[in-house]
Amino acid sequence: MPICPICPRKCNLNEGQIGFCRARACINGVVTPINYGKISSIALDPIEKKPLFHFYPGSKILSVGSFGCNLRCPFCQNYQISMAGFQDIACQNISPRQLVDLALKLAQEPAGNLGVAFTYNEPFIGYEFVRDCCILLKQAGLKTVLVTNGQINQQPLQNLLPLIDAMNIDLKGFTQKYYDYVDGDLNCVKQTIATAYDKCHVEITTLIVPTKNDSVTEMEQESQWIASLSPEIVLHLSRYFPRYKSQIDVTPLETLLLLQQTAKKYLNHVYIGNC
Repeated sequence: MPICPICPRKCNLNEGQIGFCRARACINGVVTPINYGKISSIALDPIEKKPLFHFYPGSKILSVGSFGCNLRCPFCQNYQISMAGFQDIACQNISPRQLVDLALKLAQEPAGNLGVAFTYNEPFIGYEFVRDCCILLKQAGLKTVLVTNGQINQQPLQNLLPLIDAMNIDLKGFTQKYYDYVDGDLNCVKQTIATAYDKCHVEITTLIVPTKNDSVTEMEQESQWIASLSPEIVLHLSRYFPRYKSQIDVTPLETLLLLQQTAKKYLNHVYIGNC
């Protein structure tokens, strides 16, 4: 049985079996992305919406997403696509060439277009489509952006990074206990951030969920660790709202302000978002 090489989950798949992420399956003995070229969401967004505040601010970027995710956040804001499989959601088929042609066309219009951001659902589980698109995007002189949870093994990450200009990486929390809550691996994400920081522009987002990852102690540890890479790394503290399976009350604004003040002791750029 082949083992999926993309993320630390390492799904061991029988013929025809679909992996945990719902986007990769064993077909003819090979782990294959079944979401290749299947686009569920597409929009021309401000780059700040990714969020990227220090990467071509004021620009627009063509943003695309497919379906599936290799985490299980109970509060997922995009659960309609991230928790969906191929039978659960309508998608349009777009080839890498068609996507790049659209990006180029938009770049010529008055609003402009920086390139393509792979976002909305987890882009790394559609690794092959992202790679094929990014090769063409770089050839066309356009920028490439990933908005990701950082759950990727080092080898595919290293292979892809030369094609990537910027990443916003979710650092969900700073304890493995919290990552157990979202069914992930903290050390993997830390490794992704450290590796990517040396290769492209990186900003980090932490969604603050009351009673789960909102302690000053945890933010002290997180911001100190980020600062050990560089105090110039941008940190976004995002406000949580009840969504999907989570009914925890909305994050109080005073909590965000306190955690921002805490992080600013170590980091030069800390923003509050989703307020």
